[in-house]
Order: sequence, then C-alpha cells, then structure tokens
Amino acid sequence: MLLFAMGFLLVILQPSASQFPRACANTQSLLRKECCPPWDGDGSPCGELSSRGSCQNILLSQAPLGPQFPFSGVDDREDWPSIFYNRTCKCEGNFMGFNCGECKFGFSGPNCTERRLRTRRNIFQLTTSEKDKFLAYLNLAKNTLSQEYVIAIGTYTQMNNGSNPMFRNINVYDLFVWMHYYASRDTLLGGSNVWRDIDFAHEAPGFLPWHRVFLLMWEREIQKITGDENFTIPYWDWRDAEDCVVCTDEYMGGRHPTNPNLLSPASFFSSWQVICTRFEEYNSQQALCNATSEGPILRNPGNNDKSRTPRLPSSAEVEFCLSLTQYESGSMDKMANYSFRNTLEGFADPRTAISNISQSGLHNALHIYMNGSMSQVQGSANDPIFVLHHAFVDSIFERWLRRHRPMLEVYPAANAPIGHNRENYMVPFIPLYRNGEFFKPSRELGYDYEYLQEPALDSFQDFLIPYLEQARQIWAWLVGAAVIGGIVTAVLTGLILTCRKKRRGTSSEIQPLLTESEDYNNISYQSNF
Repeated sequence: MLLFAMGFLLVILQPSASQFPRACANTQSLLRKECCPPWDGDGSPCGELSSRGSCQNILLSQAPLGPQFPFSGVDDREDWPSIFYNRTCKCEGNFMGFNCGECKFGFSGPNCTERRLRTRRNIFQLTTSEKDKFLAYLNLAKNTLSQEYVIAIGTYTQMNNGSNPMFRNINVYDLFVWMHYYASRDTLLGGSNVWRDIDFAHEAPGFLPWHRVFLLMWEREIQKITGDENFTIPYWDWRDAEDCVVCTDEYMGGRHPTNPNLLSPASFFSSWQVICTRFEEYNSQQALCNATSEGPILRNPGNNDKSRTPRLPSSAEVEFCLSLTQYESGSMDKMANYSFRNTLEGFADPRTAISNISQSGLHNALHIYMNGSMSQVQGSANDPIFVLHHAFVDSIFERWLRRHRPMLEVYPAANAPIGHNRENYMVPFIPLYRNGEFFKPSRELGYDYEYLQEPALDSFQDFLIPYLEQARQIWAWLVGAAVIGGIVTAVLTGLILTCRKKRRGTSSEIQPLLTESEDYNNISYQSNF
C-alpha cells in the first residue's frame, strides 16, 4: 500500500528522459540536420548568451574500424548521429545536455561548479523505506511520459530523408529499454535481409563505458522525475549466490504460483508490459520497434540450460577476471582472449580468459540464468533486475580501473568493431558521449560504490598491485641497469684512485699543491640512465 501511495504522490512531478530530443524531432531540424535547442534560462540555442555552449559541427572519428561490419551507408547508426544531425550543442565547462541546460555527471549547482559524490548501495543494505522508495520510483518511471524525448519508429529512409518524421512518445522507463534495443538491433539491409553481427553496446570495447553512461543517464532521469537528487541505483552482489535472492515479492517480484514463467501477482512488476522483444518480426518487416506492448515480463530463474550456464558466478571467477591486465586484445570482439572486457562480459571462460562462446560466464551468466526477458539481448532491460545487475557489473569495472590505473590510451583508438573506437560517439545517446570519456574512475563521474569505500586489506592490495605489476614487467631492465651502474661506478673509482696516485708521485716543482677539499670540489660526477 505504501508503494502505491508513494507512486500516486510522485505522478504530479515533471518527467524527463533521453534519446531524440523532442525539440529536434521535426522536419525543420531533420532537413537542416541540426539539433541545437534553446536553453530555457536565456532562450538562446545551447544557452550561448549565458556562455553555456554553442551550436557547432560534429567532429567524427576517422579512425579505421574492424572487419566485423563489411558495409557502409546502410545503417542509420553508422557515424552516429550524422545521418540525423551534423550540428549539435557543444557545451562549455561543466555544462552538459542536448541544450547545455544540465551539469556534467559529478557536478551540481546553478553554474555547475559544485562537486558532488553519491554512493550506490547494496539493495540488501537498504532500509525497508529506502527499498520501497526505490520500487516506487521504478513504477513511477514506467507510468510517466517523457516530456523531453521521443523515440524513432522508422529509419531515416522510411522518414523520406527527414521530410516525414516518424517519432513516438514513450514513458521514461521504456525509453531506456528502447535505447538498449536500438543500440543492439540487427542492421536492416532491405527485403528480408539483415546483418546480425553488429552491436553498438556489446561484444566489443564499448560494452562497459556504454552501460556506464546508460546507468548514469537512467539514474539522472529518476532524480529528475522524483525530485530526489540523492537517488542512486542499488546493486545486487550476485557472487556465490545459490539462487535469485532478489526474486521475491518484497524486492523484484517472486514466482507465479501456477505459471513458473511469470511473476507473482503480488508484485506490481507482474502488471508491467514489455517492449522491443520480437526482433525476428521487426527484421522480417524491415521495421523498428515502435514500443507497442508485447506481453508481461517473463522470468524463470534457475531453469535455464545448465550446459551453458550451470550456476551463478563465483567470487573466485570475479577475482580471476580482475587479475587480467589487458582491457582489450586481439580482434576486440567476443573472440578476444585474455581480455578483461570479454571475460567480464561473459564470452571468455572466467577461469582461463580463453574465448568460449558456447558458455556464458559472469555478466552473460546472470542474463541466461534469469531464463526469460533478461535472456534476450535486445529486450533484456525490460526486467528491472537489469539495472541492479549492471550496477554490480559496473562496480567490477570500477575495481579493475582502480587496481590497474590504465591510461586513456589503453582503450583502443582504432580497429575495434563499428562504434567502439575510443573517439566514436555512443549510439543512440543525444547529448553525445564518446566511449573514451567514460573510461575513467567513477569518482570523477560523481559516484562510488558502498563496498568499495570500506577500508579493508583488499583495498590495500588493490593499491599495491599496479606497482607490483609494473615492477614485474621491468625487473630485467632494472637488474641490467644495476649491473651497468656497478660497472660504471667501479671504473670511475679506479680512475680517481689512479689520478690521486699520479698526483702524489709528481714533483712539487712541476705539480701545484691542492688541498684535499679543493681536489674533491673539482671532481664532477654525472650518471646517465
């Protein structure tokens, strides 16, 4: 009853969300290929009169792509967002947003100058009221129409190159479901032909930065529609779990008493309708998901194919994954070996880091284990467990960043699958974000994880490990340098002693007399490494 009361009270608040800005979803903007809406604060495009930003040409990365997508000019997501817009707002300083009306992640205040750090907490560490509030916020998002954004229900060609806009309203929660679908959908090639080996959010280096942005945006939209600036996404720590402990009516919905594939009617999640799950139907019709309701959430945790995913991931598997020093490797896709990203995503064995696409580990294991809406990539965000799961996956990414302290250059600049190079803009986000911009510690983006703040031995080990690893990599060089230094020192010592002996044996009439201190001050030592 408390949840419904809270939901009723919250409905009166103003909503917001993300994808195509409503202000740019019109014929004029599409034909001009410009999305530079005015900021309400001064009425100027991108808040230019207030020095918040300006309308500028988009600079696209020219770095070469990998061979996985052998086409060009057939998919609206290529060189995002240039098929729709080639001019957008470029915000200054700490301003952000499609019209520069918001603050960058981690900043707040009227001029976006105040640093702010929020903490994501374990869902089982929330009080009952905090947990109920989180569930009420989810339900509010599912029932609140986005005021600022719409979704595309046709390709640019189907829109007659912009002269016939095809957009639709959508609620805040489903907006993010649609974005996840749109980033991972197949390429429509005409007729009944599609290209399946493409994904702008998975199976490549951008998997972790993309979902990091996705969660940050989702978190911010909940903060907006509720007015709760302190809201953060809770996470579910699934390491060593025997079963789906969040699958109860108290949390994310229990099992239906007569149909194990459905949720318990005691949970309001049982009334939720999913969208964007019938990808074969969209492909055959050469159409995009239009966010039409397609039935209830499906979930039957644990009754999955055990030969593919025998159990939920273990702590030992997570620790092995964290020990991997390479973020990305080889082909930089799901066939990559010894890649931290590919191992965490679940296409490589979490005990060996060797690619094995017949098995599903770590991140993928949780999706397969849920055995329902979560188990299909394009529609997986329909199940609200998705955000709890990905918040914990992001925390593992964060642990790796803190342990290994990689430079930005570690993230691949070129030859990654389409959309995944460092300077590529992430599909389908507007405002625009590059992959490399989120390859950084979470504290720089304004959030942290509760279990990573605890002062423990693991934290000290995480601090030492990168330095020990660097020492291991250069130990041979250090030994060689020490040997050479010893030889140089021995030679210099011998020369000095020889010179002193000669000086003592020289006649006073020939050799001027030098005091010991004067002799010392005139000797110059220089070592070159």
